[in-house]
Amino acid sequence: MSDDLRDLLRARFEWTDPADGSGYLVSNRSGWWRDPRILAGLGEALGDLFRDAEPTVVVSPEVTGFLVGPLVARALGAGFVEAYRAGARRPIAEPMTWATVLSDHRGDQQHLGVRDGLVRPADRVLVVDDWAATGAQARAVRSLFPHSYVGTAVIVDECPPAVSKELGIRGLLTGQDLM
Repeated sequence: MSDDLRDLLRARFEWTDPADGSGYLVSNRSGWWRDPRILAGLGEALGDLFRDAEPTVVVSPEVTGFLVGPLVARALGAGFVEAYRAGARRPIAEPMTWATVLSDHRGDQQHLGVRDGLVRPADRVLVVDDWAATGAQARAVRSLFPHSYVGTAVIVDECPPAVSKELGIRGLLTGQDLM
């Protein structure tokens, strides 16, 4: 990955105070999606983190994973499969396999589901998302495909080092890069 892309990612990112009195800052990644230079380089940069693992399918959790995942799949010549959150919208008509996300970055439990049959036994699954704070979503998707999982590529890896190592999470930036 070029230093130019890392510099752009840092420049187009900001922490936002929701002014609700909580003192909690919220990440604002909208500048990433607005910058065509970032979009042009992101798929290749994230794909390069796992190119040697030869993934055949990218699985990404909604919402922002649906933006980043197809860019990486295209760069790798792989397929793309969505991992939906339970209850986010109307039910999906096709049969689904679900995994529990025990505690996400907000401390909430979620369920992620993938349509049955889209990931085949011979596939090599790469999970792609914009941010990993706890590794919970990566862990949940890995539980769906334990023999096919090759790792997780993210823009920002903010996980504790032991979690990143356990789950094979690789990022373009760390949380410290955005401070």
